[in-house]
Amino acid sequence: MSRTLTLTDQEKTTVRTAAYGAITLLAAAEAAGSPHRVAATGSIALASATGPIGHLLAEKTKVPNVDGKSVAEIADHVLPALTATMTLLAEQDPAAAENFRSTVLVAVDAAARTRQSEPGPTSAEMIRKITQALDAA
Repeated sequence: MSRTLTLTDQEKTTVRTAAYGAITLLAAAEAAGSPHRVAATGSIALASATGPIGHLLAEKTKVPNVDGKSVAEIADHVLPALTATMTLLAEQDPAAAENFRSTVLVAVDAAARTRQSEPGPTSAEMIRKITQALDAA
């Protein structure tokens, strides 16, 4: 982690919940195709992150609040975590906040493109909601 990014364990959990939760949310909303492929592709993209965000996402700890009985239940945890993460990171290090935002969007884009065609309407709408949550900070 860089000197300008000092996070508590709870804040680290929020960041990981936001990133991996965005992929989980997209996989849960996948109407056609393979949710497992969406999750795997998105997770690989997150593992490719660099800088302090890459180090944080590479930590091998369980990510809470990314499972639920419905897409709505997962979204209740993940979307606020995305906004909270952007707010937290922007206060400490705007470059880390932008790195996080671009990392999540690249991962979501990669996950959504696991099909032969463009993302379907359900996936496209979930990507819009994820992007909106990232930009709400």
